[in-house]
Amino acid sequence: MAVVVYAESDNGQYKKSSFEAITYGKDLAKLLNISCIAVTIGSKGNENLGAFGADQHMHITGKMLATFNPQAYAKALSEIVTTNNGTVVIVSQTYNGKSLAPLVAIKQDAALVTGIVDMANTTNGFTVKKTTFSSKAIAHVSINQEKKVLTIIPNSYHTTKDSTDVEILEIDTQVTENDVNSLIVSTNKEIGKVPLTEAELVISGGRGLKGPENWHMVEDLADALGAATACSKPVSDMEWRPHSEHVGQTGITIKPNLYIAAGISGAIQHLAGVGSSKVICVINTDPEAPFFKAADYGIVGNALEVLPKLLQRVKELKN
Repeated sequence: MAVVVYAESDNGQYKKSSFEAITYGKDLAKLLNISCIAVTIGSKGNENLGAFGADQHMHITGKMLATFNPQAYAKALSEIVTTNNGTVVIVSQTYNGKSLAPLVAIKQDAALVTGIVDMANTTNGFTVKKTTFSSKAIAHVSINQEKKVLTIIPNSYHTTKDSTDVEILEIDTQVTENDVNSLIVSTNKEIGKVPLTEAELVISGGRGLKGPENWHMVEDLADALGAATACSKPVSDMEWRPHSEHVGQTGITIKPNLYIAAGISGAIQHLAGVGSSKVICVINTDPEAPFFKAADYGIVGNALEVLPKLLQRVKELKN
């Protein structure tokens, strides 16, 4: 038996969330006294996944796997699960992971639990801890099905690394055009930016920035800190920023180590997407803004005045 972990990569680079998923898989495999198998499909990164806990690394290639297609990838991953008697499949809850995991669960007749934030409890059965109600509550879910597919929220589990290496086993799958009924014609990606779902630091702005001409203040601070940029829904609706930066209930859900919100009031819809951040810092002129109730740190002030001062202080500390 084995824990099978899908290690997602993009343009030859493993995602940080993949290392978290492998570490999770390794720790779970130890609890269950079984092995941990890391699986890469299509392109793969340069890191040896044994260093993050994989006992085996299987790399699947094939004509239909050059680019991500959830149906093709699900069939390929499911074949590995079947041939290696996989009992638990671990997938990071990225955009690709959220489309892949349900298809694998169907093919394996497995229970599916998404949004997991902590290690499973195996002392009496198999129970996992996950977010619910837009991250406003935690649920403890007991799984009775023999096979399980679990998705792990990025930045919710630690990563450990050692010097262990494993050999990569190359596998050519038999996935064909008959296995897919939808094709991804093209994909437009932003190059050179920290992906929001991967970012440990996020600087976000709202209507308090007054206009797109002031957005450079958010970007300058983000560049100085090596952070990603985000925005509230009204900002993306007014087309100050692209919808790909919108965080909230109807946008992207993130869980960075630090979330700085400048000029955002903190409506419940916004909090649903950022409330799981480990540390929240809020800048707002209104001392009664709802966001201050959820904040770890708060600055009552004009974002247009505070952001340049924060940038200046960051530069001083870096020097």
